[in-house]
Amino acid sequence: MSLSGGTSFKDFIGGGTTGIVGLLNTLVVPVIFALAFGVFVWGVVNYFFLSGGDETKRAEGQKFVLWGLLGLVLLFSVWGFVNILLSTLGLV
Repeated sequence: MSLSGGTSFKDFIGGGTTGIVGLLNTLVVPVIFALAFGVFVWGVVNYFFLSGGDETKRAEGQKFVLWGLLGLVLLFSVWGFVNILLSTLGLV
């Protein structure tokens, strides 16, 4: 299948560092991972260092840790699923 301009669908989607997949893998995904990791680290800092014994701040830090971990697990799962799907379809 060829898109306008003689580009094939496989070239358009790309793989590794080219096409849409390359853009997502090299730019978007690392930024989202960094944000999720930042949320996790902020929660750890709040829980252990900034709470000062205040239970409401500790609970807030605990929530940040939980959401940061859930975000990282979800990101790794979806990223793995997409890579499996792309390799199964022969696009990578």
